[in-house]
Amino acid sequence: MAWGLAKRLIGAAGPLLALLLVVGFFGVADSMQGGSGNFLSADSARLVGVQSVKVAIAALGMTLIIIAGGIDLSAGTAAAFSGCVAAYALKQGFGIHAAIFFSILSGAACGLLNGTLISLLRLVPFIITLGTMTIFLGLGKMIAEDGGTLRPPNGSIPEWMQRMVTQFPQPRWIAWPLLPNFGWGVWLVVVLAILVSVLLYQTVFGRYVFAIGSSEATARLCGVAVTRTKLAIYTLAGAFIGLAGVVDLARLGKGDATAGVGMELQIIAAVVIGGGSLAGGRGSVFGTLCGVLIVRTISQGCTALGLENQVENVLLGVIIITAVAVDRLRQQRLSPSGQVSS
Repeated sequence: MAWGLAKRLIGAAGPLLALLLVVGFFGVADSMQGGSGNFLSADSARLVGVQSVKVAIAALGMTLIIIAGGIDLSAGTAAAFSGCVAAYALKQGFGIHAAIFFSILSGAACGLLNGTLISLLRLVPFIITLGTMTIFLGLGKMIAEDGGTLRPPNGSIPEWMQRMVTQFPQPRWIAWPLLPNFGWGVWLVVVLAILVSVLLYQTVFGRYVFAIGSSEATARLCGVAVTRTKLAIYTLAGAFIGLAGVVDLARLGKGDATAGVGMELQIIAAVVIGGGSLAGGRGSVFGTLCGVLIVRTISQGCTALGLENQVENVLLGVIIITAVAVDRLRQQRLSPSGQVSS
């Protein structure tokens, strides 16, 4: 157990170092160009934190999928669809807690559909989720109807929900001065990350996830119920994605079927940048969170420097390609037995 923990700590050093380099680069650049130097301030950290909540929650679910050797291109539109379901529930007179439940349930149903098509029909995850991506987008628009948006009744979204992603939540709900007063969504991500870490590293299910991603055929020979485990993985990941839809509702104050278009790229990028392998069998919760922060820091840094959105896209693309290339080189250095080749 101690060796396994040491390996995870060593593996986490790369994403953490990359995050520190990105933060340092934009911090220095902001100061050199005559900016106010606010990029490295606590206010900037709070902003990056609350802007990361939605992607981080969905990326925790995506981490499970990618470790198992899969991928989900429908994550963005499924989250938006789930947010529309929550908004629809509020419009029909349900309370906020019921709306949250329906959103998570909708996301889990989307994940179950993906898992069923992939596991039972033995179809390629990339193609299946590319198709369901447009299906969930269409379903969200059908629910919203009015231009793809659905605004719940005034007052149906309580103030405590809005403070989930507020940069300066008032009142200060954390009295202990040693902890920053982030929106509580940031601390929700921390709690969920701990739970997913325990699931991955301290349970039989977690060992099955890594085993399937490393070699599905070998996992079957070892007695792993691959089909059932894949269904559980995609359903659980879908529940996280449904919760990300709740964040949309808190942030936008409405359901928006188009809010998730393109978000799947940020989610997958966060996992890959954090050390997750698209070939399966590798990934970590801590690395994923570092990847999320890298993605959001690049966005915030480009804004602080007054750079256009195209520059942000180019930088993110370069980092993704670099992360995938490093993972490919790492795999090439390993022999089939898992030992470093000479």
